[in-house]
Amino acid sequence: MFVTVFLLLVTLCAQGGNGEEREEAQRPGHVSVVIVGGTGDLAKKYLWQGFFELYVNQVKSGYTFSFYGGGLSPADKATPVLFEILKAVSCPKDVSQERCALLKEQFLRLSQYRQLQSVEDYQDLAKHIEKELQQEGMTEAGRLFYLSVPAFAYADIADKINSSCRPTSGAWLRVVLEKPFGHDFRSAQVLASQLGNSLKDEEMYRIDHYLGKQVVSRILPFREENKKLLDPIWNRHHIERVEIVLKETLDVKGRIPFYDQYGVVRDVLQNHMTEVMTLLTMSLPMNLSSNEEVLRNKLQVFRSLLPVGKDQAVVGQYQAYKTEVQQELNKTKDHISITPTFAAVLTYIDEAQYEGVPILLISGKMLDERVGYARILFKNDIFCLQNHNSVHCKPKQIVFHFGHGSLKYPAILVSKNLFKPVLMDSAWKEVTEHKDVDVLGLPLSDYYVQTPIEQREAYYELISHIFAGRKNSFISTENLLASWGLWTPLLSSLASTFPRIYPGGAENGDLLDVHIKGKDISYHNEVVIISNDQIGGGFQVMQGKFRSSDMVSAWTEELVVRLAADIQEAAEAAVREGGVFHLALSGGSSPLALFHRLALHHFSFPWRDTHVWMVDERCVPLTDSESNFRNLHDHLLHHVRIPYYNIHPMPVQINQRLCVEEDGGALLYEKEVNKWVNGSSFHFVLLGVGYDSHTASLFPGSKVDDHGESLVALTESPIKPHQRMSLTFSAINRAHRVALLVMGKGKHELITQLSRVKDNPDKWPVTGVKPANGRLVWYIDYDALLG
Repeated sequence: MFVTVFLLLVTLCAQGGNGEEREEAQRPGHVSVVIVGGTGDLAKKYLWQGFFELYVNQVKSGYTFSFYGGGLSPADKATPVLFEILKAVSCPKDVSQERCALLKEQFLRLSQYRQLQSVEDYQDLAKHIEKELQQEGMTEAGRLFYLSVPAFAYADIADKINSSCRPTSGAWLRVVLEKPFGHDFRSAQVLASQLGNSLKDEEMYRIDHYLGKQVVSRILPFREENKKLLDPIWNRHHIERVEIVLKETLDVKGRIPFYDQYGVVRDVLQNHMTEVMTLLTMSLPMNLSSNEEVLRNKLQVFRSLLPVGKDQAVVGQYQAYKTEVQQELNKTKDHISITPTFAAVLTYIDEAQYEGVPILLISGKMLDERVGYARILFKNDIFCLQNHNSVHCKPKQIVFHFGHGSLKYPAILVSKNLFKPVLMDSAWKEVTEHKDVDVLGLPLSDYYVQTPIEQREAYYELISHIFAGRKNSFISTENLLASWGLWTPLLSSLASTFPRIYPGGAENGDLLDVHIKGKDISYHNEVVIISNDQIGGGFQVMQGKFRSSDMVSAWTEELVVRLAADIQEAAEAAVREGGVFHLALSGGSSPLALFHRLALHHFSFPWRDTHVWMVDERCVPLTDSESNFRNLHDHLLHHVRIPYYNIHPMPVQINQRLCVEEDGGALLYEKEVNKWVNGSSFHFVLLGVGYDSHTASLFPGSKVDDHGESLVALTESPIKPHQRMSLTFSAINRAHRVALLVMGKGKHELITQLSRVKDNPDKWPVTGVKPANGRLVWYIDYDALLG
């Protein structure tokens, strides 16, 4: 077969071809390309097309090829799938239809599927390659393995390649790895160590497809070619700020199992955007093609970056994400994920050249447009008194526009009030006819615009670099660990931070706008109190009335923040007045976000002077996962410094029995309340509301009047575990302050019904909450209020 293909290649050479990479490779010969995960989505969308274009452009270079799609499936099942993918590849525009058909036919002949699961499978592949080479009398140039598989499989596959499928006789080995490369510094270090046991660093090509984008790969050459013009202004005296922005309009449906473990910071900021930042700010190497010098200068940037903590970041999550997580991860409707889908991070470089220059990295899903760019905004010291449209008073900026957006194509734009850039790369051209679009505040006609003559897919660019052995566009182990060293502390500090909820698309309005103050960043629109009639215009906190009582409403994040602040305010007031604060907390899932907020953000809360009581409890051992006290302990009490004698669980288990009336557990708890709580009046009672309108463990049809003046009673739930212990309305309505927390779209119908019904505690138990001398406040999130 190889003889036939070789003869065909001679014929094709006469027809022309592109051998751009020839001078970079070590020696001509035969190259075996193995895509492990060869029938997966990435291979289908990008990899096979990229390798086909490599084949087309290497036809006359003296190389021959064989291509293998590898996977776990048996060959008889996967081969038809692979060949359907291969039939869909397309030729570059400059290839004639006749020649394209010939190339595609040969590409299919040179390709096959191999099951690659066991060590024996890799041994069989090695024998197959060596047999074919021997039969055809060909010299082996190298083997290229592209691992398009989950990262957890890398170490095992690398070990199999090393032990069973390494080339011999001086041929090269190149193994390509897709992100993620770990999820923090430690895991990246472990993975690097595992891979280092099987592969040399020069054999590993950690791919970041952003480095294959034509504009990104042009940043250093652009800086070098325009060095004389840029050197005087590429510093803190002239640069206002640097922005690296990646906006996406899509959600993450279908990727939730991966995305919920990683989030936006790990997905794009730690890799794509960090790499762009280093290319913009690193010292220019003397030799742009020197891998070692480029890496050395990148590492110097990492060493000079100031630490990034939670005050240098804000995070958000689009509103529908919660539901998508519940559906794809099979979670209950009360499950809360705090994985961010939006982040804005502020960083600074501690070097004289960039001292005080803010560098912003911003990315998110479900935003208003799809666009990616890096902008260097320069200070403008000219004031135009009358002609404000003068070019001199417009923004001075250089924009590396990666693609999409209003411009639609990749380009480098330099505002005309800066300078006219040099253009030395023959693969690029200057755009002289400008369409009627604006880019970052300027019409296109106010820029000098450079764009690639031919737009090329990033994966093809990187595949051609891998084939040629160029490592500049790939992530070394040192580079990887330096990046994780920057981002891991931030990720740790954000681990318990609740992201701001945003609706998505154009409706976000200014909700995600950020404000830089000194070295810190915050949302421009903080949570504020606005009146009831302003709800339609924003997504802040609304105050109003519900069932004649006070109501606070907001998106879930802001609502939890507000409730936690109100509890702390009540606690501080009670401690100032009487030296103690009595707080009664209900069970269920609704308060969990509140518990996290109190534990992780309210460090000045007076826990030493606080007594925590239970509103209700299931009749199960307190160590049982169903226990309300167990949840309260795990999510709050375990994380705060509260004296153990200030904690009052309900005595549901007495004499090794659960909730037996003659054991008198309810009466014991009532006596404890009377002993510790002045007038048996809690300072603050937090309640939830069930779908059937039950509150505490007071359920419809439970004849609440039967409890009389008792403060604590045994009750029956319609769902398991049926037996409960609960504060009664007599206890609840003695409180100084009662909060009713209602969250989630699932409660919208209930809220609608409650807004219409009259007080009837037997049918609608929550309507029996009416503090005699205290205050009732409903805390309702917008999902529950608006549906």
